[in-house]
Amino acid sequence: MRLYRKLFFAALAAAWASTAPAQELPAKGLAGNLTVYPYVDAEPPAQTPTPDGYEPFHMEHYGRHGSRWLIGKNDYLTPVRNLEKAERAGKLTPLGQTTLTALRSIADASHGRLGELSDKGALQHQIIGRRMARNYPQIFNDSATVDAKATIVIRCILSMFNGLEGIQQVAPGIRPTTDASEADMRFMNYNDRPAWPIKDRAEAEYVRPYQAAHRGDSTYLSRLVTDPEFARDSVAPGIMPYLYWVLGAAQGHTGQPWLLEEVFSPEELMEMWKSGNATWFIHSANTPMTNHRMPYTQRKLLERMIERTDSALATGTHGANLRYGHDGILVNLVTLMELNNYGREFATVEELDDLTWRDFEIIPMAGNMQMVFYRPEGKAAPYSPADVLVKVLLNEREVTLPVVPVVGPYYRWSDLRDYYLTKLQNFSSTFTE
Repeated sequence: MRLYRKLFFAALAAAWASTAPAQELPAKGLAGNLTVYPYVDAEPPAQTPTPDGYEPFHMEHYGRHGSRWLIGKNDYLTPVRNLEKAERAGKLTPLGQTTLTALRSIADASHGRLGELSDKGALQHQIIGRRMARNYPQIFNDSATVDAKATIVIRCILSMFNGLEGIQQVAPGIRPTTDASEADMRFMNYNDRPAWPIKDRAEAEYVRPYQAAHRGDSTYLSRLVTDPEFARDSVAPGIMPYLYWVLGAAQGHTGQPWLLEEVFSPEELMEMWKSGNATWFIHSANTPMTNHRMPYTQRKLLERMIERTDSALATGTHGANLRYGHDGILVNLVTLMELNNYGREFATVEELDDLTWRDFEIIPMAGNMQMVFYRPEGKAAPYSPADVLVKVLLNEREVTLPVVPVVGPYYRWSDLRDYYLTKLQNFSSTFTE
């Protein structure tokens, strides 16, 4: 069985190799948005050298909080309670007993920590912060202006401080300003109320039938419980998706065992991942199923980034605006900005079967988007948008943008700025606020 699993995942990795890096592939990636950040134990790909005659001077950033504890108490307790029924009846397999023991330990450890940042979540942002400062010493030097904001959620606030700690380990002279206020939620975590009924209707009409076709065959129960009838009648009801979540989230904590691949077959993992991936797809994609509405839920954030960049160009101030928030914000920002073609139109949910939309590639724990701006060396401010180049990183990988590049991943800011402002203006003339 172990050899079969290895062969399956090797074949899957080969099938995806042209579109995704090995570090992001199954099985951890099949935990969807619970996937750990891919560049903690490994370095991201090397960046393309800065074009001659330019130097980095400004960054606009939005990052998801790092790995966390699950949010609901029943997320942990439900699989324990269900498997305990089989334990009392003497019907657990050895793997079932191992799994129950692990689930009990994890549930006990989660007490008082629901939704909080994990130890690995803190480390993820420290490492990302160190790389920011190491990659862009011209931005993060002693005289830099660094403004950091977080949403008013403790895991995001702690992610912010861990990110800044990482930056200061490389650039100890930086004195950042920090804040986490309801006053900033209009762009940090904007609640676009008219969009959600549109998304909910599309989810009911298109996504749920797709998910029904990707339920898997529940063979995992035979690995945990010896009596198929008892498993079906007494263990199965209500145990999913909690079992999948707890086991998938174990990768985000030190000391939690990795049992996801033991409990679930490769086919079951793929089907469960497809189901969750479809939920994020309808939440964020550019599709007629939601009247092309969902990417624009983060228009306030993109507008803010453009405004702050305009200020940096006017004054020549070097530094960064860092923001720490949530997956549901980051993924829609990515589709709105059309990074790596994620903003392309998807006509049907069935297009997800080609595996080109991957939630774990966009929003792993500590997922982040960095816009890096480059000014002409030796030229004094103010700078016009045509003077400045921009490069965008998604999870520290260079991405393509929806305008013609100057060279490699570098684009003229005037082209990209005009493209985004026109796009936002067209939205305002089409949809009511």
